[in-house]
Amino acid sequence: MKTILHIFIHIEQLNALAHSMVGILGFTIFALFLFASIQFLLEREKRAFRRSLFLMLLLPLPFLFAFLLEIHFIEIIICLFVLTGLLLFLVPFRSPANITDAVPLKRYDERDTIFSRSELVPGSKRYMDYYKQHPQKESLDMNFRKRPGLLANNSLYYNKKAFEEADACFAAVKLLHSRIDGTPSKEKQEVNSKDISEYLIKWVKQLGALDVGFASLKPYHFYSVKGRGDDYGQDIQSDHNFAIAFTVEMKLEMVKPAPQASIVMESARQYLNAGKIAIQLAEHIRSFGFDARAHIDGNYQLICPLVARDAGLGEIGRMGLLMTPKHGPRVRIAIVSTNLELITHSYKPDNSVLDFCIQCKKCAACCPSESIEFSEPQVREDIKRWKINSEACYTFWCKAGTDCGRCMAVCPYSHPEWGLHQLIRWGIKQSHLFRMLAVRMDDFFYGKHPRPHPLPREIIEI
Repeated sequence: MKTILHIFIHIEQLNALAHSMVGILGFTIFALFLFASIQFLLEREKRAFRRSLFLMLLLPLPFLFAFLLEIHFIEIIICLFVLTGLLLFLVPFRSPANITDAVPLKRYDERDTIFSRSELVPGSKRYMDYYKQHPQKESLDMNFRKRPGLLANNSLYYNKKAFEEADACFAAVKLLHSRIDGTPSKEKQEVNSKDISEYLIKWVKQLGALDVGFASLKPYHFYSVKGRGDDYGQDIQSDHNFAIAFTVEMKLEMVKPAPQASIVMESARQYLNAGKIAIQLAEHIRSFGFDARAHIDGNYQLICPLVARDAGLGEIGRMGLLMTPKHGPRVRIAIVSTNLELITHSYKPDNSVLDFCIQCKKCAACCPSESIEFSEPQVREDIKRWKINSEACYTFWCKAGTDCGRCMAVCPYSHPEWGLHQLIRWGIKQSHLFRMLAVRMDDFFYGKHPRPHPLPREIIEI
């Protein structure tokens, strides 16, 4: 009899526990979607707000009925189902490995980049020499040369105010090119690598940088031949062994309307912002008696996303841009190379980001020029990676008059860095199953093909 009595007591305790848990879980789900609804409302995401509000009212109902009716076996089943789901989706699982190759096997010629080719003047010696060596690219490049061009007044998304400001910012960046390099102070200071590294991180962030990291420079970080500016065609040689990489944020409200005019306005602002910080940083390092060169828009010797990745600032995703942990691709990068010894980051692939990119494909689905591939990384030029169709991408830029940025706008990593999105980012980091769920959640709330937001009021023409 005592044994049976103990069993009944345990059953009653289990029922009471399940009853309490059902109430707590129901309230938690209600509160979670209430919070999500408020966040979506603040983000001006109408579709996401409506759907979150609907789920806030719908999903707690089974918990409410089970709690009010006190049907204990149903309460136990609900609790077991929810807890099992939490374990499956939140317990860390090892991410797939070897998704992409980390190290390129050769150096790239900057003259082959679409930005270098876009600056070739038809009929000029550079033009004739380049396409004589690469005749297959001339017909491809004629497509963008037939279009109005970046910031053109007859382009698709022409906006006088936005385009004029962007043009002014790019002009200011060009003025900075004369200050990218210089002679270091003759009085070389003795510095401690750890102390100077910590100091520079704090100082660069005070100047306005978002994230800062250090990398040991390798040959694959550098272009082999210069493809832009007065040094066009010259071999790139550098004795700088260290790099300071940093990012600056692109404002979400300026990115969301992409490919409309606000995106190129914000790009230009942040290229200028990054350029000013890099110039100050290089000047400061030279004052210590060390060499330093700023690598800013239009005047690079190295491949910024690769250096920033190896400096621990993010991973390179499907769209070919640096995917940062908190802001995704919604950043601009600048680099300062130097012979000042720094405490560098040891790069390890972030397979959670790469695996998410495999699952997601939203940037590819929303790309206006279909320049981003849907497939998994392929081996190209002896390295396994994603590769965008730069000719198609730039041709659309020249049609739109902006630098498009639609991929940046729709990327789930580009969502604001607060509230619910922080929880989602944490889950993505933890579990392959959660990454699969997160992709579907993003599609459900924001849509598989989200519409561009309206232009911000500051640039709407009257």
